[in-house]
Amino acid sequence: MNYIKQLRELEKLGKNIKLAAEAWDKEWQTLISTIMSARTKDEVTIPTAKRLFSRYKTIGALAKANLKDIEKIIKPVNFYKNKAKNILNSAKILTKEHKNKIPGDIELLIKLPGVGRKTANVFLSELGKAAIGVDTHVSYISQKLGWAKSKIPHKIEEELKSLFPKRLWKELNPILVRFGKTHTSKKKKDEHLNKIKNS
Repeated sequence: MNYIKQLRELEKLGKNIKLAAEAWDKEWQTLISTIMSARTKDEVTIPTAKRLFSRYKTIGALAKANLKDIEKIIKPVNFYKNKAKNILNSAKILTKEHKNKIPGDIELLIKLPGVGRKTANVFLSELGKAAIGVDTHVSYISQKLGWAKSKIPHKIEEELKSLFPKRLWKELNPILVRFGKTHTSKKKKDEHLNKIKNS
């Protein structure tokens, strides 16, 4: 079975949608936007992140922000109070312990408040590193196509890593997420996936 061919089919079936982690000028913006995007639509996250970044131009400025001000700005995203706390605390840690630089190592990243394995991997893959962020889209599609047997995100990540060459790891999340966001009806999504699986 040609998994790469299946991946390219999915790529063709997804619209060119901007995702929350993409096309920010600075690495800290990519990370903060990815933290905000958890269980929130990208079309809500992106304009909210833009408002936050126009108010706080540097990670240092964000680290000195008032929690209530962050809450007010990011209110449109789900779990905004919790995320505001995580954003502020992550900014403080990055300023104090990492000299305003974002660590490029997953073990250091997941020590930051609000940064789980998926967020860390999405961030790293956005920087061009070999990493696979497993979210609900990646999980569902991987299981449906038989790429992964497990339902546990970090195990799915390992299965995908053993299936795909390292050079493609960073492409998996954006391709699968775009496909998932393009075909929102489960029926339509499954039709496409079954066709790809059986072709």
